[in-house]
Amino acid sequence: MRLGRLSSIALVFATTAVPAHAATIEITMQNLVISPAEVSAKVGDTIQWINKDVFAHTATARNGDFDVNLPPNKSATSVLKKAGTVDYYCRYHPNMKATLKVAP
Repeated sequence: MRLGRLSSIALVFATTAVPAHAATIEITMQNLVISPAEVSAKVGDTIQWINKDVFAHTATARNGDFDVNLPPNKSATSVLKKAGTVDYYCRYHPNMKATLKVAP
């Protein structure tokens, strides 16, 4: 009997769901290019915006979800709070464009 009880306890631990850890995703702005230009992420993930240029950039969502200012050679972070596809660009250099796809 004692062995049977231990097996039941082990089974409970084996089926307990382990929460997924949020990811940190790096998006770099360098030489007037956003890289990668398309990123897939999940709600709760952190975006680390990295500006490697000698001039300022922004990451400005066309739908208003975010507007991150990045001074030269600095970085910033944002936590993704809702699902959807967000097109964004640099307000100072509108030719710098990218897409962020956020899954639930």
